[in-house]
Amino acid sequence: MTDIKASTGSPFARIYGIGAYVPSRVVDNAEMCTYIDSSDEWIQQRTGIAERRWIGEGETVEQMAVDAAKQAIEQAGIKPEQVDAVICSTVSHFLQTPSLATSVATKIGANGAAAFDISAACAGFCYGIAQGEALVRAGSAHYVVAIGVEALSLITDIHDRSTAFLFADGAGAAVIGPSDTTGISPVVWGSDGSQAEVITMTRDWPQAVEEGKPSQVYMEGAAVFRWATGFIADASKRILDEAGLAPEELDVFVPHQANNRITDSMLRHLKLPKHIKVARTIKTHGNNSAASIPTAIVGMYESGEAKSGDLALIIGFGAGLVYAGQIIRLP
Repeated sequence: MTDIKASTGSPFARIYGIGAYVPSRVVDNAEMCTYIDSSDEWIQQRTGIAERRWIGEGETVEQMAVDAAKQAIEQAGIKPEQVDAVICSTVSHFLQTPSLATSVATKIGANGAAAFDISAACAGFCYGIAQGEALVRAGSAHYVVAIGVEALSLITDIHDRSTAFLFADGAGAAVIGPSDTTGISPVVWGSDGSQAEVITMTRDWPQAVEEGKPSQVYMEGAAVFRWATGFIADASKRILDEAGLAPEELDVFVPHQANNRITDSMLRHLKLPKHIKVARTIKTHGNNSAASIPTAIVGMYESGEAKSGDLALIIGFGAGLVYAGQIIRLP
């Protein structure tokens, strides 16, 4: 029998660069309360959000993804044509085909690269990191750009008191490439489709067209809160176990920016030492889904809370219900 040649790649992978794009329009709680019956005090107590960013004139999902990817490539110190694959995680690109990733690849100068979209909601960036790491180690790509990008303001009912104040827009990207040492731990990920209705869309696209009503995000907040504060906290412990690390060996903790109360519950569950810096960009960014982890990391760079070489635990969770996380060494 004739043998088929197998692809071989790098023994390890790491992140070389991270970039982010935060939209220009600031929507504070005062403005939000003109759309819903609420108050700044109630929103901040329940979520930690003081303001969120929505896309403004001239800003699009594609444009945000391109800008974030270009920043990541520049920080990585590589040329765009060295990128072999582009992965976009998004639920707010409204064409079934072609994928967002194909146009993004061309516009960042990586025309010809493999390009595809994934739908993993708020876990999407971590899913992209896992796939990028696997492609590099398998030898299917040398450099991969993984992007999380959302414009949830376009699919949010701004008059829905249960969700309007939560969701936001933005983009984040990472360049993943070969390494002689471990820069990305094994991923811990999974799903629970039995709870798919907890976060979903109000109608499918054909129904939306037929009824003349937009399809918008629907969420049962209490159910998501219970799941995240229990199951996801346990998943964070498993990430540490898979990486062979103790909590005190971390430098940074970057959970999906869903709700400050969820983050607080996870911290109690994990018993993280006080020296570990914790992402809290939800206060100014809101919940921008697949973009929340990379935009939070960039925000922590800018504030001095994180630096190159730090070990960070990242974990995302959302509609599906899906989750994913790993330990990364920050570029």
